[in-house]
Formats: sequence, C-alpha cells, structure tokens
Amino acid sequence: MPNADGSSTNEESRIAAVRRYDILDSPPDGAFDRITALAARRFGVPIAIISIVDEDRIWFKSHHGLPVEQIDREPGLCASAILGHTPYLIEDARKDPRALANPLVAGDFGLRFYAAVPLTTSDGHNLGTLCVIDKEPRPINDDQIEDLQDLASVVMDQLELGLASRSAVGRANLMAKEIDHRVMNSLQFVSGLLAMQSRSPGIGEAASHLELAANRVAAVAQVHRNFYADAAAEVSCLAFLRRLCDDLASILDREIVVEGDEEMVPATSIQPIGLIANELITNAAKHGAGKIFVQFRASPNTNELIVCDEGTGLPANFDPHAKTAGLGMRVILTLVKQLRGTLDAGQGTHGSGACITVKFPTEGSARVLPGADASH
Repeated sequence: MPNADGSSTNEESRIAAVRRYDILDSPPDGAFDRITALAARRFGVPIAIISIVDEDRIWFKSHHGLPVEQIDREPGLCASAILGHTPYLIEDARKDPRALANPLVAGDFGLRFYAAVPLTTSDGHNLGTLCVIDKEPRPINDDQIEDLQDLASVVMDQLELGLASRSAVGRANLMAKEIDHRVMNSLQFVSGLLAMQSRSPGIGEAASHLELAANRVAAVAQVHRNFYADAAAEVSCLAFLRRLCDDLASILDREIVVEGDEEMVPATSIQPIGLIANELITNAAKHGAGKIFVQFRASPNTNELIVCDEGTGLPANFDPHAKTAGLGMRVILTLVKQLRGTLDAGQGTHGSGACITVKFPTEGSARVLPGADASH
C-alpha cells in the first residue's frame, strides 16, 4: 500500500524504470569505466562508482578502485542519495549526522568523503548515482559539483542510448515478424489458388504438376508459420521439426517419423534448417515411397539433419553437387552453405530408399538438453 505521501508508489515506479533500462547484471562496459576513472582523477579520490539501486541491493555498473560488484541496499549511501534530485554531499562523515551511524563510516571500510549525483531519467526517476568516495575528509567546490553533474549526464546519455537501441531492435523484430506473417498468408493464398486450378475440368496432365506446386508452396508457408511459434533467442530444433513435420504430413498425405536429440539452436539457424527439411521431405514424398524418416542428431561440435525414405533409392550416378542438379537441390545447397555445413547422399538406413544428410557446426550458444534420442 502507498504511504500518505505516495512514497511507496514512487518507489514502485522507480523500480519499474530500473527494469525498463535493463541495466542490472549487464556485462562491464568500457564507456562507463572511463567515466568513473575520469571522475576519480577529477576529484583526486581512489573510488568512483556508477550505482543502480535495486529493491534490496545496490549494484555497481562500474566500480573504479573498488573490487566489489554490489552491496546490500540497507547500508548504502546511494539509497539515500536517490531520494532527492540534488547532489548528495558528505565532506566529513565523522561530523555529518546523516552518516555517523552508517556501517560504511563506523566500520572497517572507514568512509569519510562521499559525493553523489542522482542518475535521473527523462521522466524523473532516479536509477542510482554517480558517486566519488574517499577514506579521508575533503572539501568540494561548486566547479567540482558541476563536473560531477556533467559526468552523471553522460552516464544517462549512455543509458538512454542503450534503451533506444533495444527499442529500435524490438521494433525491427516486430516488423520482421509482421512481414513474415504476410508472406505466409500470401503463400497460403497462392497454394489455394494452385490447388483449385489443379481441380479444374479438362486440365489434363497439368493437374498433377499444379497439385505438386500447391503442396510445395503450402509447405514453405508452414516453415514460416512454425519459425515464429517460439519467440526466443534459442529454439528446440527437435520440437520445431516435429511441428513442421506434423503440418507436412497432412499436406503431403505421408507418414513422417521424427526422432533425435533435444538441442537448443539459435533462432537464426531455425529458418534455414526448416527450409532444408521442407525441400528434402517434399522430394522424398515425390520420388520415394513408404514412410519418411527425419532425424536430428547433436554432438559437441556437429549437428546432423537426416531425411530418409523407403523408396527404390537414388540413381547410381546421383550427385547433388553436380552443375546439372535441379533447382530444388541448388536451393538446398545454398541453405546448407548458410549453415556452414555439408550435404551427403546415400542409401537409406532402414534397408531401402535414400538418405540425405546435412551436417553443420554446433553454434557456441547451442546446448544439448536432457532426454536425448526422443522419438515421435
């Protein structure tokens, strides 16, 4: 509940602002480290800190001269400094009633001098402070205070730049998803038109070609649909392939068995993986027979996407890398190249048919999850 003066409500709004800037626990940043180093030199003090005041801690975005990343909020002077919008100055903590009982002053740390300027957002919330600290008392003049205020403004400029950058990326991602959604709808519309045309009377042999084209376009549309089913930076490749193959099984009227390892892969890799799987599965449905088997195998350095069928197998002279390869195979090879991978063709692993294996390196951010060799 807010207090009569609204302080609780203000603190909730301030914490919301801290979350909005997404600065807590972020990696070190040279731009902020240069600011604290400059502040320490300007004041001739050993310690300068850029602090962010969280709910129960004070976290240091930069901590020049102090090998500590955070402290509890309770003893921190920064928690007091953010209560106002003017510089918070303590020239001699042993004589200042605001600091006499503070553990940083009375304890082993021995703080004597503290000068802080709040880091204030454009909507008036104090995220934390830029402060300078010494274990000896010292005076501070107006010019030094103005310098500290200017440096605090530079800190806020950096934070605002980061916020604007993240917002721009978010808007770009949203626009990309909207474009992809419209592409998917357009593909589904084209597929529907082709399917209707294939059923037109008197069309003859062209009907089967139109039906095949309709299925291919519909399959590509499903890749787009499943690509955005997960909005995370990493995606379970096996779960993605299962969703995609469920859709393709319905479109192609073929049984598709998906099995393999549960591995998280970067979302940027999922679309080429999905398009490769789509082309290989569609080709297996057209040229092969029986069930279609899709496997995803993960090892520490290499991932494998394997698509097999139960048909008569590949022609004896089949070379997927030949210049005479069809358009579909050339598209697949281009997508494989995007993954920095290789493609091999051979006999089916189930005693008949054909198998196409795509190998590509495991990204550094990918990781294998428990439950390997799950089948579906």
